[in-house]
Amino acid sequence: MFRNLKADPKFSRCQEKEPAKRTRPSDMTDRQTRPNAASRKLELSKLEEEKPSEDDEFIGFATLPDQVHRKAVKRGFEFSFMVVGETGLGKSTLINSLFLTDLYKDRKFPTHILDNAEQTTDIERKQLEIEEKGVKVRLSVVDTPGFSEALNGDESWKPIIDYVDRQFEQYYQAESGVNRKNIQDSRVHCCLYFISPYGHGLKPIDIFMMKKLHHKVNIIPLIAKSDTLTPKEKARLKSKILDQIEENQLDIYKFPECDSDEDEEFKEQDKELKAAIPFAVVGSNTVVEVAGKKVRGRMYQWGIVEVENPAHCDFVKLRQMLISTHMQDLKDITSDIHYENYRAEHLEAQMKHSTRERTKLKRESMMNLGKLEDTDNLIAQKDAEIQRMQEMLAKMQAQLQTSPRTAVNGT
Repeated sequence: MFRNLKADPKFSRCQEKEPAKRTRPSDMTDRQTRPNAASRKLELSKLEEEKPSEDDEFIGFATLPDQVHRKAVKRGFEFSFMVVGETGLGKSTLINSLFLTDLYKDRKFPTHILDNAEQTTDIERKQLEIEEKGVKVRLSVVDTPGFSEALNGDESWKPIIDYVDRQFEQYYQAESGVNRKNIQDSRVHCCLYFISPYGHGLKPIDIFMMKKLHHKVNIIPLIAKSDTLTPKEKARLKSKILDQIEENQLDIYKFPECDSDEDEEFKEQDKELKAAIPFAVVGSNTVVEVAGKKVRGRMYQWGIVEVENPAHCDFVKLRQMLISTHMQDLKDITSDIHYENYRAEHLEAQMKHSTRERTKLKRESMMNLGKLEDTDNLIAQKDAEIQRMQEMLAKMQAQLQTSPRTAVNGT
């Protein structure tokens, strides 16, 4: 039967016909196997995100300046400066003008000429704290009233030098102690030395005082009350003072050189500050009106001198140098040069003192050793003498024992 079916032509046709295979259209296959442009962009963006960038290699120490800045602002800053000069040169007025305050409202001045004749140099320290844009600065202003006022001014410099050395000594003791946290820095970082505009330069007392100070503190010379001078007289006096400073080898504060990466504006500003030494200044706490604008200045019959006008005086340059641009440099020089010089001298003096004490002890011990040697010699001599006496006594006893006895009855 199966043989007959196989022979049937219908069965053979069914057997030869294979089942049709289901295949995808070519366009459908291409759409699913080959990504389009949008998918390629998406994949490229994912690859770029996964690729390490420069930000991914960021370690973090580039933020160290920010950390130091935050810590310094939180701790605050300290700055101490001294004003030295004759009475009547406007030192107090200038300080009040610099910091817009009145530090000397309770000061009492001598009322009799004999008071000035016997006046000595005093040390007055005023402290104030000012804040600007979240930055706090603790200022210490050291004034020296009575300097060069006495008839005999030979000793007027000693209180000033003693005060500077005493601040170095206090800092040295605090730095050498066990607890070195929160050390108060009362060292004098700057000395504003006021020069009289009425003379012909530096007086002998000025040269002598600056020589005593220039290895201990940064000296910034100022021409006081420069509104009493014409521009030509001011330029002539500045030149004369600089010549005297060079002639007497006085070390005043020297501005640091600008870095090569500084902008041109800062370099030009630094050049102007260097050219203004010694600063010709004017101080005033009085507000006057000029062209409808209120400014601090002094009113005269011939006109008005504006304190903050660079064409009238160097007050703005002094304030800019002292507070805005070179305050930290003044502190660095005080710490790295002046304080280190004092520290080296102090250690050298201690070593010399220790050497003298050691030599003294050695000399005393040698003297005591000599005394001990003399005593030993005396004892040895006494022992020898005793020994000789004992030997003599022994001989005498021996002689007595060997010699015949004398008869009692004489027979």
